[in-house]
Amino acid sequence: MKSAKDYIEQNKDRFLSELIDLLKIPSISADSAYEEDVIATAKVIEQRLLEAGCETVEICETPGYPIVFGEKIIDPALPTVLVYGHYDVQPPDPLDLWDSPPFEPVIKNTELHPEGAIFARGACDDKGQMYMHVKALEYMTKTDQLPCNVKFMIEGEEEVGSESLGWFVKRNQQKLANDVILISDTGMIANDIPSITTGLRGLSYVEVEVTGPNRDLHSGLYGGAVANPINVLTKMIASLHDENNHITIPGFYDKVEELSAAERAKMAEAPFDLEAYQDALDIDSVYGEAGYSTNERNSIRPTLDVNGIWGGYTGEGAKTVIASKAYAKISMRLVPNQDWQEITELFKKHFEAIAPAGVRVEVKPHHGGQGYVTPIDFPGYKAAEKAYKATFGKTPIPQRSGGSIPIVSLFEEELKSKTILMGFGLDSDAIHSPNEHFGIWNYLKGIETIPQFYHYYAQNHNN
Repeated sequence: MKSAKDYIEQNKDRFLSELIDLLKIPSISADSAYEEDVIATAKVIEQRLLEAGCETVEICETPGYPIVFGEKIIDPALPTVLVYGHYDVQPPDPLDLWDSPPFEPVIKNTELHPEGAIFARGACDDKGQMYMHVKALEYMTKTDQLPCNVKFMIEGEEEVGSESLGWFVKRNQQKLANDVILISDTGMIANDIPSITTGLRGLSYVEVEVTGPNRDLHSGLYGGAVANPINVLTKMIASLHDENNHITIPGFYDKVEELSAAERAKMAEAPFDLEAYQDALDIDSVYGEAGYSTNERNSIRPTLDVNGIWGGYTGEGAKTVIASKAYAKISMRLVPNQDWQEITELFKKHFEAIAPAGVRVEVKPHHGGQGYVTPIDFPGYKAAEKAYKATFGKTPIPQRSGGSIPIVSLFEEELKSKTILMGFGLDSDAIHSPNEHFGIWNYLKGIETIPQFYHYYAQNHNN
């Protein structure tokens, strides 16, 4: 296969310019105020897929935001790769922590990205990584080197649970038929230590509401005489972990997959600098479940975290009130074998049970998904392993991720296909956080590596 390096170098400025234009559109799926921007982003991707060589591209309507579907079928007898990605992004809040506006992309050099990184919301998650696949297709079609069929399914609701994607997949199984699914929405250990994500955690996301008196009360006249919903909520949340940071919900760990000592030892071989990890986060110590390492805590163990908490008066100055209501948003990252709907129900039952007299509790489930483990002995993984070795000069390390892509398990259930996760971002790229960025080197390296995956996957299929 001819190297992609020359083509990438010749078109580097255009590749960057196109991505920057895409990043300027605030496609925030969680906020209905940005509905027009989300739809506009879908239309841009439609046009870019056509320009890259897809024979047909359509914007498919769903109960929510549309899905962009495109395909390039060169021979039905050849294997078909389905590329999945998403064009929606997380809200950029808090805006005051961004060094530059989140939707005005800028390129800056960093210690880990000396060649420059694009700073913008969605740069790494997932517009930059998704767009690598569009440009990889362009390279293969323009140089007449596409060795198999390719389909694209790019959605606009990943950051809010992918509810419409499930609806779409169930109704379009023939359209989406494939031999393997390829996703770049994960990361790798370092630029000189490539890795392939082989495991994802599941997710259960809920919102809780605690109600006390029927109105906000004067804290002097009523303080100490009625339950304060904010006080109660914080105590209830605190009780969800014990002194060893184990989650106290009855039945929570019943189906947790316990890795063997040999598997944990293999995981520990991955390079990890605890001091550098702490320095990067400006913390003096790590924290988590007793008996597990940092890398185990954020990948093979389930978690429960408060993602937001509010109630009462939070404006400038003082207002002495006991709030009528208090709220929190809570996410639970789950490991294989934990069913997200079952965990959601366990949480609901427990949280309602621990509420003291004097308050009412409501638990509102939002969304969730199952965990997933990719086998390292199937053709997709082998092809990805060879692809990284061809462009990085090193065999990638299999690595489990702490993140969640709930639709991966859905794909296997509905489409009967395995998924390979080829991520090119770094943990330090601040996805979901202020100053999110994606290295230019990583972006271009992805465009170089993805065609190698197609080459090796088709080669294996033909042999």
